[in-house]
Amino acid sequence: MSKRTDTIKSLFTAPQSTALSADNMPGALPRVSSGSVRSLKDSFSEVEKENEELRERIASGAMILEIDPALIDPSPLADRFRDQDDSSFEALKQSIAQRGQEVPILVREHPEAKGRYQSAYGHRRVRATRELGISVKAILRALSDEALVVAQGLENAPREDLSFIERATFAMHIEDAGHSRSVVQDALSIDRAEASKLLAVARSVPTDVIQAIGKAPKVGRGRWQSFSELIKDAAALKRVRAAIAESKFAERETDARFVAAFSAANRPSSAGTSKRSEEKPVFSASGDKIAQVRHEERELKLTLDKNVSATFAAFLVDQIPALFDAFSKTSGGQETSEA
Repeated sequence: MSKRTDTIKSLFTAPQSTALSADNMPGALPRVSSGSVRSLKDSFSEVEKENEELRERIASGAMILEIDPALIDPSPLADRFRDQDDSSFEALKQSIAQRGQEVPILVREHPEAKGRYQSAYGHRRVRATRELGISVKAILRALSDEALVVAQGLENAPREDLSFIERATFAMHIEDAGHSRSVVQDALSIDRAEASKLLAVARSVPTDVIQAIGKAPKVGRGRWQSFSELIKDAAALKRVRAAIAESKFAERETDARFVAAFSAANRPSSAGTSKRSEEKPVFSASGDKIAQVRHEERELKLTLDKNVSATFAAFLVDQIPALFDAFSKTSGGQETSEA
């Protein structure tokens, strides 16, 4: 073996002459706490979630903008009444002034006016920001006329403050705009039978009467149906319009205005009673029709509705003697006996 070979071999086999001390040992990598790792992971997850939502908005053609509310026109189909005493609107306006607008509205580009927008929902937020002199946050989306109506209805359907007559009028506006009955159902999340009831009331009560009464939030379907039946009589409708024309009528709050109109419709005519037959429906306290009364000179005929059970008819016949005795003890009954 040559000297050169021995030298090379010694480089690989010779023991290390100097041991590494603690001072010259490479230091351990710093340990990261599990909490920091979890926080970083959550941050990445949140960023990814926001990116996913942004991707979805881009994919659906939706954008969130800040728009001058003066450039936004309402939906062509009104879904709520603007009442004179709108305390809920004032509360909304105050909330936006203090905390800002938390929920954006939904708009589309105006189909007829370039540079303007049309709102599907959020009309009160538009009005509030306009009065406050600030921009309104809005989601801009491409919507067909039908999609606009459905979006408008679905946003308002769960609200408890949308009254029966507001929903009924909205349903009528949808149908009058040329949309099918199925669009009415989709917009209000109702079945065909309920849509028919809403439309029946809205078409039976004249628009001027509905507007004079207002949204009447405490009045449900039953009493509106009863009212619509009563004013089918021309004399009853005439009495209602006379009541509406009184100066004190508008000073009442909306539910009281309905009561006044209903009382006027249900009040017998003060003029001399015609000798020809006169029919009048009878309703239960819940508003269901239970009977029909026909006056014919000196006779009165009571016909129970077909939906009323025969058991009630038998009960009514049994109660007539007691009812007559009770009436006889009243002032009206005493005046009749003296005559």
